[in-house]
Amino acid sequence: MKTLLEKLIVNYPYFFAMVLFSIGVMTVLTRSNLFKKLLGINIMGSAGYILFIAAGNIRGGTDPILHQSDPGTVYVNPLPSALMLTGIVVSVSVTAFALSLIIRLYKEYGTTDARRIARMRNEVTKSDSSDRG
Repeated sequence: MKTLLEKLIVNYPYFFAMVLFSIGVMTVLTRSNLFKKLLGINIMGSAGYILFIAAGNIRGGTDPILHQSDPGTVYVNPLPSALMLTGIVVSVSVTAFALSLIIRLYKEYGTTDARRIARMRNEVTKSDSSDRG
């Protein structure tokens, strides 16, 4: 038990990312409000960013700026941070687009509850098929 706790303490960013991802998944699966679902998706994305940045980190590493004074210096890899910065920009854009769609759905149906929207769509579909028949 002691070694498990020690491993959790040493690898806390991975554990935190796993917990955060689980919270996001449960939010998406258990909530029917579209705003809450979008928030859960963003929480899951944040967990992915933390995971990749933690994987790119090197304990005891320094900034990736080359110094000629100490050739044995260990540097942190900047690529995961740069890639996650790009991912964050894309995520913000997708979130803005999803918010605009949710607002459009609210104006059309008067609710942001996914179950109620599905019921309303089914009622419209049934009435259209009975009018044709």
